[in-house]
Amino acid sequence: MKYSVRHQTLYEYENVVDNYHGILCLQPLNLPRQICKNFKIEIKPAPAIIYPRKDYFGNTQHFFSIHEPHKTLKVITTSDVEVIPPSSININFNTCEEALNKINNEHELQVELLQYQLPSQFIKWDDEIKNFAKECFLPHNPLYDAVKKLTEKIYNEFKFEEGFSTLNTPLKTILKERKGVCQDFSHLAIACLRSMGFPARYVSGYIETLPPPGKLKLKGSDASHAWVSTYIPNIGWCEFDPTNNLIPSDRHITVAYGRDYADVAPLKGIIFSSGNHEVKVEVDVIAER
Repeated sequence: MKYSVRHQTLYEYENVVDNYHGILCLQPLNLPRQICKNFKIEIKPAPAIIYPRKDYFGNTQHFFSIHEPHKTLKVITTSDVEVIPPSSININFNTCEEALNKINNEHELQVELLQYQLPSQFIKWDDEIKNFAKECFLPHNPLYDAVKKLTEKIYNEFKFEEGFSTLNTPLKTILKERKGVCQDFSHLAIACLRSMGFPARYVSGYIETLPPPGKLKLKGSDASHAWVSTYIPNIGWCEFDPTNNLIPSDRHITVAYGRDYADVAPLKGIIFSSGNHEVKVEVDVIAER
């Protein structure tokens, strides 16, 4: 499937900003099943400098600096991406017990995966989260099926509710209230997996959304999305979408991988100013059919 993606972020500041230093993480990755054929950035006011670099996880980031005073900042990125559906895989091997033994006893694999097994900035767990996950990961069940069961459990037991949570809402609150957004559900799924000893990483990107039958798709109706990737021995990294109870296919567009949201935030920066600000984000994911 071929997509055109437009992502606009608008900041409006209460007081004048004299300087801004920002980092963008919005360029879709080139992967075996995904090709980013075109990527453009438009920033107003125009930055004095902008340059790309690869981060530790292999994502493309763009650093930029604005030195002229401004009260609004608009960042627009556009991408042309082609995504190929995944091929079928054999999921009838690698039980949870076998997977743990392999991960914990092969030194090179252990070193490679350790960063995705440890707590990170937004992902920590306790016995409550571990108990929530435990019934999904019985020792003799295939690990792939176990992760699917966890994905389904989060989808069925939690309500998607915009505005309920912020970046700083603890996972314990998400678990107690049984609601949140895709970022929360992905962080919770990763916490569950890591609490069981399995490596898991956070995936940021987009998902194609479809309007109701007979209705036109509204401009700016899409949004950034998040899902989960976990390592399964003899298969590799496998992806799961707990928000939609889906195995990501050609409707998911991958932008970046990290330990959690902190590693792959779409836009973050440092401003030299005071006062409050408002931010508005519009995303359009248009498929070529």
